[in-house]
Amino acid sequence: MAEICTEQSYPPRHRLSVRASEEKLDQTENGASRAHSLCEDQSSDMQGIISSATSQFQESRRSSFTGAGAMARLTQFLVMLRNWASHRLHREVERPDSFLERFRGPDLKDLSSRGSNARSSIGLPDRPHKRKKEVWIMDPASDKYYRWLSVIAAPVFYNLMMLVTRACFNELQNSYTMLWIIMDYTSDVIYYADTFVRSRTGFLEQGLLVKDSKKLMDHYRKIPQFKYDMISMIPTDLIMLKVGFNNPELRFNRLFKMARLFEFFDRTETRTNYPNIFRISNLVLYILIIIHWNACIFFAISKTIGFGTDTWVYPNISHPEYGRLARKYIYCLYWSTLTLTTIGETPPPVRDFEYLFVVMDFLIGVLIFATIVGNVGAMISNMNASRAEFQAKIDSIKQYMQFRKVSKDLEARVIKWFDYLWTEKKTCDEKEVLKNLPDKLKAEIAINVHLDTLKKVRIFQDCEAGLLIELVLKLQPQVFSPGDYICKKGDIGREMYIIKEGKLAVVADDGVTQFVVLSDGAYFGEISILGIKGSKAGNRRTANIRSVGYSDLFALSKDDLVEALTEYPDAKKALEEKGKAILRKDNLLDEAVASAGADPKDLDEKIHRLENNLEVMTGKFAKLMGEYTSYQSKMKQRITNMENKVKTLRVEDLSEVVEDKKEEEKKTK
Repeated sequence: MAEICTEQSYPPRHRLSVRASEEKLDQTENGASRAHSLCEDQSSDMQGIISSATSQFQESRRSSFTGAGAMARLTQFLVMLRNWASHRLHREVERPDSFLERFRGPDLKDLSSRGSNARSSIGLPDRPHKRKKEVWIMDPASDKYYRWLSVIAAPVFYNLMMLVTRACFNELQNSYTMLWIIMDYTSDVIYYADTFVRSRTGFLEQGLLVKDSKKLMDHYRKIPQFKYDMISMIPTDLIMLKVGFNNPELRFNRLFKMARLFEFFDRTETRTNYPNIFRISNLVLYILIIIHWNACIFFAISKTIGFGTDTWVYPNISHPEYGRLARKYIYCLYWSTLTLTTIGETPPPVRDFEYLFVVMDFLIGVLIFATIVGNVGAMISNMNASRAEFQAKIDSIKQYMQFRKVSKDLEARVIKWFDYLWTEKKTCDEKEVLKNLPDKLKAEIAINVHLDTLKKVRIFQDCEAGLLIELVLKLQPQVFSPGDYICKKGDIGREMYIIKEGKLAVVADDGVTQFVVLSDGAYFGEISILGIKGSKAGNRRTANIRSVGYSDLFALSKDDLVEALTEYPDAKKALEEKGKAILRKDNLLDEAVASAGADPKDLDEKIHRLENNLEVMTGKFAKLMGEYTSYQSKMKQRITNMENKVKTLRVEDLSEVVEDKKEEEKKTK
């Protein structure tokens, strides 16, 4: 048996057949099994083995059943069976392709999961695969991330305001030591949690959110804020074990986390509906923080120099009035406010260091004052920008009406119409506001705002979603004043209207008698823009419609509808059938004309258009033929000239040309 198991005992022909069979099995496992079912794979593999074994058995009968050859063939058959069984019992795990996984979307992943479910539903074993361990990722565009920013902003603001206060006012630190310890270590816990959140905050790579924890950590280490986060987490509190807990200045490294507070303010400014008010409030907060820090520094300088040693420093705290903690802080805050706002009226400095500090405060105060004036002025300008633009439009129209000597009554109506637009906040041009958005987002906004209104129209109910989206983008808002006619009887119908807000009255020719009042959600003119053949009304208006008060309407023009229907021929037929059904119901359809062929007038018009187009094309073709003939004659003339020149050439001329060419080649080399 030892001799059989060695490679030397196999004849070369049998070793090749064994390898070929193994390669065939591998190919069946890796390739063919993807195109066929598992049962077919098993049957085909088994048939291949049996046929191979049969052929080998016949060959062995032709040779002999004795000797090493028979034993080798039997061993070959057993090896084939073993390989087949090992492939069935221990399938090779398919290695994930990172390149394909990067582009594999959720749809493909769902398909793969459905495929595995289908295999298990028919009783076939699923192929084992390695499941990548999912890690928690924070999406920076989600609401969860903003809520976390609001959480981390609280301890950052606490450290920004209270550390310097406790470091300068020792009485405040000593009176509430246990409270500060609890607050400090709670903020430290949130700091450590924020560092973990930062390490798991996703970022976009090629437009996709990266969710690989290793990539996220590498990205976090490369940004500058990583160094500041590490500095802010240094446990400087350990020094307090030696010097005492009443030394909060050792925790000043926590202020390196201030970037999170600024990020929270930026996100809030983007999300709030009142950005100008938030900007002003944010500016005031920054000024108060600077004044607060300056007050604390003033008290610390006074403590260093000595309370009451001169007129500039804080008065002697031995006096009962100036010994209270509240008076200490309020006095310093008052001094800081007067100095930084450059109001003055503070005691003059005495020492050189006091002079330098006051000069520095004055410079900071001038900067603050300039910042306040500039920012507040810009914010007020932005807040009034829309009003100024609107007022400019009114002024230009007033000047035009005065120049053209428009009647006072009409001028008053125009001004009232503008006042209504401004009062109801309908002055913005939707197209102008949305022009910077991509078409997809424009469509989504239009669907969100206008789709329900469009669905109220009978002929557009149950239409294709694509057609509705096209029509929604073409709706034009219009505002009518009291007494304005939307349409009059006999007018050509070029658009249909949908009432968004307001009341319209169907009136008689006298303009006073009202037949019916249309309110929100009503519509009219939808049949006229379809141009249905056989309509007794044609494309003419059949009623007078007048606005009772101010009315907001959506208008859909006939040209826009026809343009949208060119891409939806089935929807066009369906709309025409709906329109005919409505006309039949109202007894406004001429069945004879509707069932007849094409309208002769329409055919004559089409033939006339074709004739005009044919004339234009004929003229263009004649022009092209003339240009072609002229170009052809020029080419013939040039060719004739070249032939004449060639005939006059001599052999010597050619030799000179060849030599000149050789010399040029030598120079270039």
